[in-house]
Amino acid sequence: MDWDRFLGRAPKVPFEPVRLFRWRNYRDYGTGVGGDLFVHLFSGLHFATSSNGPTRVFAAGGLRYWKDGRDVPDVLAGLYDYPATQSRPGFTFSLRVNLIDGAVVETGGFRFVGSEGMLTIDSGLTLAKTPRESEPGYTIDTFPKAVQEQYLKEYRAKYPQRPDLSTGSMQAEEKFTPPRGYSDHFEHIRNFIHALRTRQPVVEDAVFGFRAAGPALLANISYFEKKVCAWNPDKMELVS
Repeated sequence: MDWDRFLGRAPKVPFEPVRLFRWRNYRDYGTGVGGDLFVHLFSGLHFATSSNGPTRVFAAGGLRYWKDGRDVPDVLAGLYDYPATQSRPGFTFSLRVNLIDGAVVETGGFRFVGSEGMLTIDSGLTLAKTPRESEPGYTIDTFPKAVQEQYLKEYRAKYPQRPDLSTGSMQAEEKFTPPRGYSDHFEHIRNFIHALRTRQPVVEDAVFGFRAAGPALLANISYFEKKVCAWNPDKMELVS
């Protein structure tokens, strides 16, 4: 194989099969888990929310397990602040990736938590409508009994006793599954081939792709430079 051509503008090093086949593990050739995995989730989020991207990015993580010479983190978590628009409120997007079998309960997918319920998207779609909190709650166990009673009296005057929600009658879930035989991967490829044949634009054009890649790569900048990054999602540029 042409090792020099593989290296390109990267630092010249002796031939190493591990670097060749596991190129994602090295900053010389790839963009780590942020550029490899986060970018797909930004694509889905931006499509679902009609968003151009976040305005602030922070990431943390580290090489927690794979001490094999790689120089990108195997655990990475990112927080992304999205601005409010005329059609929706602002929100914070949380991403995490774990390249270790760390007993993570959830696999890939999205969870949208809103004021009227929670929408989970994985192999299907689950909508859970749980009533919003009607009171802020309290902790008074360490106070004298007389103080507790007086506090509860005033608290209940402001926040009347709410109905018991433990019965599940107000927490019904609706589940939706794709038709039998449906493949999102197949539809993804079909959309691309259709665009080639018809010369019509794909759903995710170059600008859409850049707006997904931008915040994904900002996770790397935030992690390696240990800073919070400000981003202009409309102009697609860093804010100094």
